[in-house]
Amino acid sequence: MSRNIRMVLQYDGTRYDGWQKQGNTDNTIQGKLEHVLTCMTGRETIVHGSGRTDAGVHAAGQVVNAHLETELSKEEIKTYVNQYLPEDILVLEVSEADRRFHSRLNAVEKIYTYQLDMAEKCSVFERKYRYAVGERLDVEAMERAGKLLCGTHDFRSFCSGRTGKKSTVRTLYEISFVVDGTKTDIRYRGNGFLYNMVRILTGTLIEVGQGKREADSLPVILEKRERQLAGFTAPAKGLFLTEVRYP
Repeated sequence: MSRNIRMVLQYDGTRYDGWQKQGNTDNTIQGKLEHVLTCMTGRETIVHGSGRTDAGVHAAGQVVNAHLETELSKEEIKTYVNQYLPEDILVLEVSEADRRFHSRLNAVEKIYTYQLDMAEKCSVFERKYRYAVGERLDVEAMERAGKLLCGTHDFRSFCSGRTGKKSTVRTLYEISFVVDGTKTDIRYRGNGFLYNMVRILTGTLIEVGQGKREADSLPVILEKRERQLAGFTAPAKGLFLTEVRYP
């Protein structure tokens, strides 16, 4: 009988084409993990992730699940998988989940963190994980703008690509800022996020911090539901899926 195995992963997304397995590339996080689990069990394995991080985006707490037919213990599974995964993907935790548990469908909250540096250049040791804006930002104005974005809204203006019939309504519970010298981390906590939503929100907040747009203009952007009214899409390298929460 198969067991529903839940894992928590961290990965450096720099060299990958995103989380989701694709037909035109085998260089995805999902693809690498499925390959190792398939080799471990001798059966084709499908892994479900809590979210589809884009190319270049990192994760500190991606949650996945897979139905595995194996007699290996949780620790043995963790040891095996980490032995054969690339060094920029690591399994932090392995646990047994209820058979009905689904990492994406059962998630109730996700937390993303975007890492900025107001210096002209990042430290060489952080250049892959932090976006250097090269100027001092008005973080107080960004905080005011962030509060206006919180709540349940239609975030169509902050989404890339076509959404089809899918709802673009999401709830943002909190946008918070942590400043340490020139470094600023923006933390987004919500019930779900649209394609490129966090990166577009970040680009818009950066423009507020630069004085290119007023903090009070954010509700109008939400109301108009037009992508071109929002800010630029911040680079993928500064974005981390930090945590996924369940009931």
